[in-house]
Amino acid sequence: MRFSRSRRRISLSFVVAATLLAACSSGGGSTADRATTPVHGGSLTFATDTEPINFDIHVSPQDVTALIQRNVFDSLVYQDAKGALRPWLASSWEISPDVRSYTFHLRQGVKFSDGTSFDAAAVKANFDHVVAKSTKSQYAASLLGPYAGTEVIDPQTVKISFTRAFAPFLQAASTAYLGFYSPKTLAANAAKLSAGGPTSVGTGPFVFTSYTKGQSVVLTRNPAYAWAPQGAGHTGPAYLNTLTIRFLRENSVRVGALTSGQIDVAGSLPPANVRTVSANSGLQVLRRDAAGGNYNIYPNISRAPLNDEKLRKALQLGINLSTDVQTVYFGQYKRAWSPIGALTPSYSSAVENSWPYDAARANQLLDQAGWTGHDSAGYRTKDGKRLTLRWPIVPSLIREQRDVLGQAIQADLRRIGVEVVRPSLDPGTYIDAIYSGDYDLLDLSWARYEPDVLRLAFHSKSTAASGGQNISFLNDPQVDTWTETGEGTFDQKVRDQVYAQTQQRVIEQAAVIPVYTPTYIVGAAKYVRDLGFDTNAWPRFYDVWRDKK
Repeated sequence: MRFSRSRRRISLSFVVAATLLAACSSGGGSTADRATTPVHGGSLTFATDTEPINFDIHVSPQDVTALIQRNVFDSLVYQDAKGALRPWLASSWEISPDVRSYTFHLRQGVKFSDGTSFDAAAVKANFDHVVAKSTKSQYAASLLGPYAGTEVIDPQTVKISFTRAFAPFLQAASTAYLGFYSPKTLAANAAKLSAGGPTSVGTGPFVFTSYTKGQSVVLTRNPAYAWAPQGAGHTGPAYLNTLTIRFLRENSVRVGALTSGQIDVAGSLPPANVRTVSANSGLQVLRRDAAGGNYNIYPNISRAPLNDEKLRKALQLGINLSTDVQTVYFGQYKRAWSPIGALTPSYSSAVENSWPYDAARANQLLDQAGWTGHDSAGYRTKDGKRLTLRWPIVPSLIREQRDVLGQAIQADLRRIGVEVVRPSLDPGTYIDAIYSGDYDLLDLSWARYEPDVLRLAFHSKSTAASGGQNISFLNDPQVDTWTETGEGTFDQKVRDQVYAQTQQRVIEQAAVIPVYTPTYIVGAAKYVRDLGFDTNAWPRFYDVWRDKK
C-alpha cells in the first residue's frame, strides 16, 4: 500500500513482487497430445480479486492497475525474471558518472495504438505529466525521485536528470507506472485517464477496448506490435486475440469459476484451495514469491504508547507469527523476518530467526514499560488506563485473508494483556487517519524488485504526506544516511552493506513487525501455455497462448 496527498483517492497497493517462476504441476494426464508450437488466436479470461479504483498508471498506486495496464503500456527498459535490465523502448542507455543523469537512445519505428510515433518528446511529455501537481500522482512521482527534468536531445535521444545521484531510477523505468501514454491522449484526455477504456492509449501488445465497472476489462490484440522487449518469449503481436479481466472478489466464486470452466485463469488463488486445484487433472498451479516490501505491521512511534521501544519489542515478540502464518495460509506463504522479501536485492539473512516468538520475554518488557496493572478483562493497565492499540481496517479492500490473520494476531496480543481494536473505516476516512497519524498500527505491502523500498519505508522525509511510506514515523539519522547512500550508488557491495544495516536496525528498534512474504498464486487451465510473471510477481499475458481454441 502506498499513500499520497490526495484525499479523494485511496492509496493502496497490496502486495506482491519478484522471484523465479516455480510451477506446481496439477498432476494427472499425459502431455503427449499437447501442442508445443504456439497457436495464434483465441481469447482468455483472467479473474482477479481486486478492481482498480483508478486506471491512470501515473496516478494509481494499486498493484492491480499495473497488472492490467502492463498489457497496454511499455517502458524504457525491461526487467527479466532474474532482475537483469534489458532494452525495450530504449535500445541502449548511458549513465553519467555522478549518477545524476540517464541518456536513452530510443527504438525506432515504435507507434502508439492511435498511430502517433513514440519519440523523445513523448518521454518528456509523460515524465513531466507524472510530476505535475495537477496529476496528483500517488506513486509514480516517487519513482522519479529527485526529478530535475527531461531534455530532448533529438527525436530518438532523451536525457533524464536528477538533482542528486539516483541509482533506483533505472529499475523504476522498467515499471508500468512509468509507462507511456500517447502525447495526443495526454493533451486531449488527461482528466479522463482514471476511467480507463479507449483513452488509455499506449504502445503495448494490447489495446484497452472497454471497461464495465464492477465486472470486467476487455483488451484486444494490437496487430501492429513489433517491439517486444529483449528477453520476451517471442516477437511480434501477442498470440491472444482478446484478454478479458474479470473482477471476482469472493474467493469461492473465483475458484468455482475456474473449476467450472467459466474462466481460464484465476489470480490470487486462496492457499486453502491450492491442493484441490493441483489435484485437478485439467488445471495447473503457478506461483511466484514477492520481492519488495513484505506484508508488515508498522507501529506509529510518533505518539504514546508506541513511542516506547520496550512496548514495541513486546509486540514484536508476543505475536506467534510462525504458527499464525502457517495456520491461516496452509503453508503456502513464508513467515517474514525482514521488512523486505528474501528475493529482493540486498536482502540480509542475518535478521532471520533474530526475534522468535517469546511470550515470556514480551511480558517482561511490558512490566518494564510500566504496564503492570490488570483490569477485570485481563488487559494490562498503567495509571488506570488500559493498554489499547488502534489498528484500522478497510473491509472493502481486504485481501489474502488478512482480516483472519489479524484476528490471530489480536488473540496472541490479548494473551499478553494487549487489547487491539480494529475500527472499520471507509477509504477516505482511512486516508485521513493516515495523514493525521490517528492510529497505533498500520499494515501494508508493496511490490518492487529494488531495495530502495527501505528508504521509502523508513527515511524520515518519506512520510505519507510527502508521498512516501514511512508510516512508522521513524526518524533515525543513521537509517537516513544508510538509505541515502544506497540510493546514490550502483556499487553492489556498498548497497548490500547499507541495506543490511538498515534491515537490522529497524528490526532492533521494533519500527516494523514483518509478517509474511506475499506469494502470487495462479490457478489456470492446462491448455493455458507460457503464462509467466514479471519481477513484481504479477502475471504477464504477452506470451500466453492456448493449445486449444
